[in-house]
Amino acid sequence: MQLTKTEEQLMELLWKQEKAFMKDLLDLFPEPKPATTTVATLLKRMADKGFVGYKEYGKSREYFPLVEKSSYFSKQVNGMIKSFFNNSAAQFASFFTKETDLSASELEELLKIIDKEIQKKKQ
Repeated sequence: MQLTKTEEQLMELLWKQEKAFMKDLLDLFPEPKPATTTVATLLKRMADKGFVGYKEYGKSREYFPLVEKSSYFSKQVNGMIKSFFNNSAAQFASFFTKETDLSASELEELLKIIDKEIQKKKQ
């Protein structure tokens, strides 16, 4: 399941905070801040989708993520590779390294990461 851009923005805040009341989340939004009802609706939709849980304290709810950020973005990247790169990680890597403005040192760092993963897979 996927989040909308606005839901992702709210989820980013929740991942950073780990747990928060709606008031706290509203405070973290940049200006112009969304309406309280908008954030409440987003949180409800995200809870219905299984991304957010909450604990009730009287009339207040403390929200927390049910999905790890790395897990969510891994699924998004894998979906993008499948949709746009014929399910080929090599095509994605080729596009990524050629079409982004990575410096030589960033490319060398990527190479180190790839070499490290290759060694893990060989063991």
